[in-house]
Amino acid sequence: MIATYRLQLTPEQDFAAVRALVPYLRELGVSHLYLSPSLQARSGSAHGYDVVDPTRVSQALGGEEGLRALAAEGLGIVLDIVPNHMGVSDENRWWADERERARVFDYDPDDGWYRRFFDIDDLAGVRVEDPEVFDLVHGKVLELVRDGVVSGLRVDHPDGLADPAGYLGRLREGGAEHVWVEKILHVGEDLRDWPVEGTVGYEFLNDAAALFVDPAGEEALSRLPSAGEPFARVALAAKREQAATTFAREVDRLRKLLADEPDPPIAEALARLPVYRTYVEPWSGRVAPADLRAIAAAADGRLGDVLALRERGHDELVTRFQQTSPPVTAKGVEDTAFYRHLRLLALNEVGGDPGRFGLEVDELHARNEQRAERFPLGLLVTQTHDTKRSGDVRARLGALSVMAEEWAALATRWVAEADAPDEHCAYLVLQTLAGCLPIEPGRLAGYVEKALREAKLRTSWVAPDEDYEAHAQRFARGLLERPPEGFEDFARRLAQEGRRSALGQLLLKLTSPGVPDVYQGDELEALSLVDPDNRRPVDFAARRAALARLASGAPPRDFGERKLQLIRCALALRARRPDAFAGSYEPLPAGPGVCAYVRGGEVLAIVPVRDYEGASVAVPGRWRSVLDDREDDLGGGVPVAELAGEWPVALLERS
Repeated sequence: MIATYRLQLTPEQDFAAVRALVPYLRELGVSHLYLSPSLQARSGSAHGYDVVDPTRVSQALGGEEGLRALAAEGLGIVLDIVPNHMGVSDENRWWADERERARVFDYDPDDGWYRRFFDIDDLAGVRVEDPEVFDLVHGKVLELVRDGVVSGLRVDHPDGLADPAGYLGRLREGGAEHVWVEKILHVGEDLRDWPVEGTVGYEFLNDAAALFVDPAGEEALSRLPSAGEPFARVALAAKREQAATTFAREVDRLRKLLADEPDPPIAEALARLPVYRTYVEPWSGRVAPADLRAIAAAADGRLGDVLALRERGHDELVTRFQQTSPPVTAKGVEDTAFYRHLRLLALNEVGGDPGRFGLEVDELHARNEQRAERFPLGLLVTQTHDTKRSGDVRARLGALSVMAEEWAALATRWVAEADAPDEHCAYLVLQTLAGCLPIEPGRLAGYVEKALREAKLRTSWVAPDEDYEAHAQRFARGLLERPPEGFEDFARRLAQEGRRSALGQLLLKLTSPGVPDVYQGDELEALSLVDPDNRRPVDFAARRAALARLASGAPPRDFGERKLQLIRCALALRARRPDAFAGSYEPLPAGPGVCAYVRGGEVLAIVPVRDYEGASVAVPGRWRSVLDDREDDLGGGVPVAELAGEWPVALLERS
């Protein structure tokens, strides 16, 4: 695999529309289309995750005939599948039939109880651990795999399944050789030894972003509003809230499963679990050391081993507890705490830990070496449909750490002068705007509403405070129309620093061990915020024109075209030298402010991070720059600044 290109399918961007994009994507250099869920979803579905018939390809997208015609265009297809849940409505014949409902879904007819997907009442959990149900849900998908229509599968939310390892084993037995899991790993957590190529890449995203966060800026940023309290404390409080409110029905269900046992504080255990879930197998009795550590952390010295209740016959409790902890963590951390703790929004990303302020070059090398050894085909991303912001916005916000003292002084003054409903709202909007200008008023209004409701401090989706929100929207609109003194100048300089960082993170993605993924539209500058902002239609005509211009030999005119040129050149290099990218990862000494490495002895990537004045790279032999065709003998050492030039990164191949 060279690279994937993620596309969000809709009735407007269906299989036929994607077929028309294939020549452009092939010229860009990608080898595989990475498609959002494509089985039959409910009528009017905007995303495909609410499947109602897994035995058919979506008619709204063009049906199976359209999918097979797309595959015949020559690019491989990685298909997003949703094994954990289905949409519940009369369109779903298995849900509409009471007997089938009890067979197919996690549903208790003696209690209107069913396992939801997170807090969404119209998405019900599926019993894929049952072989017959597995065959029902996967028959069509595995047929497409066996027929060569689909090259690989992306598995949505495997942590919701009763037995993720067993499920993935059955997929492999069914013929799915290339599988990636949407598994959210906490910082420092390792993916289990499952039969998969790796994850969808959030851990790489957070490592790449953290590399460009300057630890020297932590103290100044920690003094700002909504940033002083340690993130771990904010997250714990948010998870407690979610366990006690949103997921109260799930917690009550777990308590009922205890029967006559003493009632341990299940909600507290869910909140204190330091990972998304554990993988204790009641049927085998196996408990991995990592699970024991997580259980001990959840116990906190006051709670007995909730999961050890399996020894007294509580196998279902163990399974259900493990299926419940992921939504509690996700809703508590990603959809609450990330909107409360505003120290540096660049760190508030899926799978990230805002308490980790920066990453050293040596640490990134160690993580890349591990990726090369364990998951050389794991996906590498800087944006997905689920990220809180695009890679370009995240890079700008990360650059606040480099300008921390200045930002802290200015932001403190701007917050004090702001006509906002509170400091939290003022700093949220100020920091967001600094990262995403220019932005249309309607897009900003949508983000402000979502961010404030997700924070659940003064307003929420369940109980919106209209007066508070109206005040917040007036402030955001006024800030956009009449920025405070000095804001626009600062934002311009931040954008310049952020673009340098974004190119560095992009080169890391294109050359690190793994398979780079380009999110739709992200080959030019993309200043998008959280869903639904990041699912807006893409202007592919502009991208085609820019690519044709660059392919004719014209130089990049702006940052967006630099991104496109870097992607185009790097993917062409991956196609020319596949053995190099399938080969070794060798860190190269180049000074503490430079991340440099050689792939397979033939490809050299140089990513200046900061403070790299005087740094140089020495590698025996002659090397040609992929970006500007310059050739150098690097045996005696060449300054990094000279190699990077105006890009400011360098990608070279051995002459």
